[in-house]
Amino acid sequence: MKPFFAFAGQGAQAVGMGRDLYEKYPAAKAVFDEADATLGYSISELCFEGPAEKLTETIYCQPAIYTMSVACLEAFRSRFGEEVVPTACAGLSLGEYGALYAAGTFGFAEGLKLLARRAELMDKACNETRGAMASVLSTERSVIKEVCGGCEVDIANFNSPAQVVISGDKAQVIRAIKLLQEKGLKKIIPLNVAGAFHSRLMKSAGVGLKPVLNAAGLKMPTVPVYHNLTAAPAATLPELKTNLAGQVAGSVRWEESVRAMVAAGADTMIEFGPGTVLTGLLRRTLPDVKYYNINSVETLEAFTL
Repeated sequence: MKPFFAFAGQGAQAVGMGRDLYEKYPAAKAVFDEADATLGYSISELCFEGPAEKLTETIYCQPAIYTMSVACLEAFRSRFGEEVVPTACAGLSLGEYGALYAAGTFGFAEGLKLLARRAELMDKACNETRGAMASVLSTERSVIKEVCGGCEVDIANFNSPAQVVISGDKAQVIRAIKLLQEKGLKKIIPLNVAGAFHSRLMKSAGVGLKPVLNAAGLKMPTVPVYHNLTAAPAATLPELKTNLAGQVAGSVRWEESVRAMVAAGADTMIEFGPGTVLTGLLRRTLPDVKYYNINSVETLEAFTL
């Protein structure tokens, strides 16, 4: 097995996530306890008890998903040790921080502080703009790019061969949806989100994140981490920080990242964190690649080498 570790992004959270791992695996409990101490409020209580409305708020959901994902990883490591070592790591949107943690770029608390600041800056940008997003289920990339360009709307995510997410000013996204439908693209799903993530409306958040990243004591990853912004590993620490700042308003090139990791020799995806979004995208991109989800005691204990 030559696995790549993949980490969930925004939209995967659910009340109750991580409770069973917390109760059974000391390594997972330690992650949640450290998160509570670092943040100054109980992210564990929010993950386990909700309320759901608070858990979905940008400033809470990003630290929650990161904490849950790392708890899954550490429970996995406590069970399998060095028997399963990644050949590469990647994460969708905020999941990139989980990937960088897994590759040794920063400690858990340092990554949590960075992500909490990222969430605050993105929440501020959401409140200062009127954004919207929509999932477009189609292989007509050229049509989507043409319409989005004409409407000043960005493609936030290239998720799989038949799914992209568009993002931008709400009125312009509505206009783009109408134009796409007129061109025969009927499977378009408006998303219930706080703002236009991974679009030009998040530029201020990316600018605000730069000095935070520059001041952080990051290290180069010990295994390749494929960045959302470039679909490739960074060659230097300044490039890595530039990628993290740029991905806030840049496109998530997830499909390219997955294809690149498999082309480099990975043969299995192990997804850590809530939900099964990433393995679902994998099935629609490279259906022959094996996959596992680690998001509960049940899935962890079902994993076999």
